[in-house]
Amino acid sequence: MTAIDPASDLPPPTVADVEAAAARLAGVAVRTPLVAAPVLDRLTGGRVFLKPETLQRTGSFKFRGAYNACASIPPERRAAGVVAFSSGNHAQGVAAAAQLLGMPATIVMPSDSPKSKQVRTAGYGAEVVLYDRVREDREAIARRIAGERGAFVVPPYDHPLVIAGQGTVGREIVIDLAAQDLSPDIVLVNASGGGLTAGTAIAVKAKAPQARIFTAEPAGFDDYARSLASGRRERNEAMSGSICDALLMSTPGALTFPLNLAMGVAGVVATDEEVGRAVALAFHELKLVVEPGGAVGLAALMCGRVDARGKVVVVVLSGGNVDADLFCRLIG
Repeated sequence: MTAIDPASDLPPPTVADVEAAAARLAGVAVRTPLVAAPVLDRLTGGRVFLKPETLQRTGSFKFRGAYNACASIPPERRAAGVVAFSSGNHAQGVAAAAQLLGMPATIVMPSDSPKSKQVRTAGYGAEVVLYDRVREDREAIARRIAGERGAFVVPPYDHPLVIAGQGTVGREIVIDLAAQDLSPDIVLVNASGGGLTAGTAIAVKAKAPQARIFTAEPAGFDDYARSLASGRRERNEAMSGSICDALLMSTPGALTFPLNLAMGVAGVVATDEEVGRAVALAFHELKLVVEPGGAVGLAALMCGRVDARGKVVVVVLSGGNVDADLFCRLIG
């Protein structure tokens, strides 16, 4: 399958697709470590590990899925370029992947996304097109541009190749734990559209079917948690108003949601204040720079939203692209 195919025409991703993505990403993506966190062991009563995708190329896990999708476009068709829509992390992932593959990239970004993310996206050679996330439809804008230019749209989460690329996070988790004769009991994954959660769940449950996977979202923007509880795709009323800008989504992905629901994923939330404390702890105690959207799972764990006692817990720190001013306020 290729990134130019509509997701609806493709079968759901499998463990084999995650393995294929790992082969594509070998030597290109950073194989982020699994970091023990004794301070969190003491706090929670569990054995806690962190997966710092903050150290990933472009500063977030998004590079994995973006590169896997872009690399699947046949070389003879890459001159048309790619178009993506994102608040910042997928934007940078696609821009960097396109640059590595010698393809032009256009990224549709909300005007209120952190300026640092806009600057970094442009720094990878991409054209940045801004839109109003409250009044405008980013996907419609992206598809219009792609139609005009004959470019290929790379969705942020609702595509099997993107999900498979993100699934390499879960693949690495189970491999690295197995090297310590351990298996995950709980994996906390920050969620917007649900692609990282779905890919991670596919990879983790293939080797550790007993593991419980949780989405983590900012309070008031917990469409995924509410959807998993009700069994149908719920919507958020607002599209702005949290420091966790990377996770502000209107509703779960059409492809990712049934996958996550079928795998028994559940959802937890954390307030902005709790997330701020998690960002501060990650910096002061763990020496990691984590953006608010990348720290929601950590915040939920710290606040006891999951019972970690006696369990092996992995928290995915999904990104570290945070404005310096906001970061300074949070760690202060």
